[in-house]
Amino acid sequence: MVGPFGGITVAAILRAIEEQPDVHGDPVALTVNFLAPVVDGEFDISARAVRTNRSNQHWIVELSQDGDVKTTATAVFGLRRDTWTDIESMPPAVAAPEDVEPQAFPVPIRWTQNYEMRFVDGAVPGLDAEPSESSTTTLWVRDQPPRPLDFAGLAAMCDVFYPRVFLRLGRVMAAGTISMTVYFHSTRDELISHGDDFVLATVHAQRFARGYFDQSGQIWDRRGELLATTHQIVYFKS
Repeated sequence: MVGPFGGITVAAILRAIEEQPDVHGDPVALTVNFLAPVVDGEFDISARAVRTNRSNQHWIVELSQDGDVKTTATAVFGLRRDTWTDIESMPPAVAAPEDVEPQAFPVPIRWTQNYEMRFVDGAVPGLDAEPSESSTTTLWVRDQPPRPLDFAGLAAMCDVFYPRVFLRLGRVMAAGTISMTVYFHSTRDELISHGDDFVLATVHAQRFARGYFDQSGQIWDRRGELLATTHQIVYFKS
């Protein structure tokens, strides 16, 4: 509501870390705090590794414009080793993306044109929408035009969910993410094998209270592998 698509800011910060000569491993966790709107124009990202251990590395990042800090972030990178593996969560049972019609947002928002979205449940409410008892949205999504999935692209996709309060109240209102965390569960090789295929994204909220709510999401691939989980705290004005 007050700045660019948060997902592209998250992706830019993650890519800045990936390009550091002393980066150690691949992304494990990333938390981004949105302090103020990033305006059109140049911006600077400073990334500093504050500690490197045998298995993981911790980063502090700032995005600024003209000396004014607009975004702060912390990140954990790490080396992944072969260990015992299991997934307790299960992906939603849905039709294949080829069997779901693509849908555009009811209002023209620039960043949404960068994605092909096929909503299975909880599509963006239209002008005549009614309040919903559920905050859950599930959709197939991929970059438009298609591009091979990488960590930066995956991080951006973790923010494709519109604010849950829109669905619950059946209308669009002022709302915006304050803080967003992404946990990466996939390896670089798994993302390479994924190619430019759709991912299945699902999200729901836990509580709405006093101008804030949270929302938690999962990103799955077509094979049922959990690629990432994400959590946000969002402000809203009703």
